[in-house]
Amino acid sequence: MRGGLMVCGTASDVGKSSVVAGLCRVLHRRGLRVAPFKAQNMANNSYVTPSGHEIGRAQGVQALAAGAEPEVAMNPILLKPTGERTSQVVVMGRPVGHFDAAAYQAEKPRLFVTVLEALADLRTRFDVVIVEGAGSPSEINLLHSDLVNLRLAAAAGLPAIVVGDIDRGGVFAAFYGTVALLPDDLRPLVRGFVVNKLRGDPALLAEGPAELERRCGVPTLGVLPYLHGVSLDAEDSLALPEVAPSDGSAIDVAVIRFPRIANFTDFDPLMSEPAVGVRFVDRAAALGRPDLVVLPGTKATVADLEWLRGRGLDRAIEACGARVLGICGGYQMMGRTIVDDVESGRGAVDGLGWLDAETVFGPTKVTRQRRGRALNQRVTGYEIHHGRVRSADPWIHLDDAYGEEPEGAVSGRFSGTTLHGLLEDDGFRAAFLAIDPSGLSFAAAREDQLDRLADMLEAHLDLAAIDGLIKEGAPAT
Repeated sequence: MRGGLMVCGTASDVGKSSVVAGLCRVLHRRGLRVAPFKAQNMANNSYVTPSGHEIGRAQGVQALAAGAEPEVAMNPILLKPTGERTSQVVVMGRPVGHFDAAAYQAEKPRLFVTVLEALADLRTRFDVVIVEGAGSPSEINLLHSDLVNLRLAAAAGLPAIVVGDIDRGGVFAAFYGTVALLPDDLRPLVRGFVVNKLRGDPALLAEGPAELERRCGVPTLGVLPYLHGVSLDAEDSLALPEVAPSDGSAIDVAVIRFPRIANFTDFDPLMSEPAVGVRFVDRAAALGRPDLVVLPGTKATVADLEWLRGRGLDRAIEACGARVLGICGGYQMMGRTIVDDVESGRGAVDGLGWLDAETVFGPTKVTRQRRGRALNQRVTGYEIHHGRVRSADPWIHLDDAYGEEPEGAVSGRFSGTTLHGLLEDDGFRAAFLAIDPSGLSFAAAREDQLDRLADMLEAHLDLAAIDGLIKEGAPAT
């Protein structure tokens, strides 16, 4: 089988990424060469490919579901928000500048060519490409410059399905409105609906799907149940849990919820540990007495440092007595000084002074996968940063294709590292938390989640109809 399919959604965070990952795994289990693709992703959760290119985190995990090596063609444009109206624009894995909405709109015609070339390249090398849309395909204010939803599907000759989240309520109205708002030339591309996250008996939908098809001519191809215990790497902070008190777990971890938090998927391995409870905190009164506080990555280090101080969280963290781990931007904050003429343009800024480290931002972003040892354990991780940190007291030793070098800083209960992903290594995670190894393999747990997702699609989605749509989307010969 050869071809392609676009998976759109009625809104953000309705389950498009999970459906794409599940379809990639279903097709991979059949022995097909399959690749995910998302033309434009807006997310501060990103992934570094083996070649050192930056793509959306979701596409990295979808590639793992497909049994394919993540590569930059799978996500040619990544937008990383740096403020309310600006984003760093990453094209083919490299940052090209910071743009406001107007400037980015002016770039879209050129970028659409890049998108089409990347998609065409994948289609020459894979049997099937599953293309993920973004937000809603019916944003009428954006249709004229769309490069990620149905305008792309039309240019590439792909049919589309639309996913809706029934757990939010109003799913039939969302499906109907999505189709009704589309212009006449794009409406025929929508070939099926998928109801996602149903809690309870599908019979409760009664004649809803049939009536929906009668009104807009689009069949419902599946009703997917709410799948508990599956939490794949999220794209953005919409998927973060609400700030919550400690649940009484043996180890209470408080992650500071920065306004521009980045790569919070670093904490998925902690959430999988049975003895660990993870909560996200955005005010001093909610901090309590955790065992570990984590300052995570951020796309706006200086601005989020000011936010931390403005909320009194710096004083609360110092007073609580917990161990503190800083990752990437969080690590940079913990040092003595930050010199930033690149991201914030603020120049020299005082850090928190918890570590003997200095950060200087450079114009070139470092994006590399790294290997080494820490706490007598093998570690792997990845770097995504403009800030270069010089420290006096490293605690990680890197030894890989980029050379040997010390990394990170430690002082008493405070430690920091530029490396994302360290906690995915099971031995290091247990050593850092000072707990007996639970026997949990995070990599195996992720594989199990992907297989459970694929099993669910095989049981509840009309895969014969999906196969037919994929074949319709075969590239022209």
